[in-house]
Amino acid sequence: MPIYEYECKACGHRLEKLQKISADPLKDCPACERDSLSRLISAAGFRLAGGGWYETDFKTGNKKNLAADSTKESVKESTTPSNSEKPQGSSKKTDGAAA
Repeated sequence: MPIYEYECKACGHRLEKLQKISADPLKDCPACERDSLSRLISAAGFRLAGGGWYETDFKTGNKKNLAADSTKESVKESTTPSNSEKPQGSSKKTDGAAA
């Protein structure tokens, strides 16, 4: 459930209220008891707590191993020899002259 912030337009009193999203906004100020509360727009506050958050958290099926798949690809690419590392013995050209 979200926490909503309210401010009274009559007395300036501010309060926070834990409410369901479907609940009607509060109208009566608890400080001056007038019908002048208005809901404020504010940034949502949340905290990621625990041992750590990773890209694979809360994923299902094939998407769960994205980090492992990219690691396998980078290892495969680093172990495959490039053209500059291949031996050049069979590619020698001769001009046809006997030595």
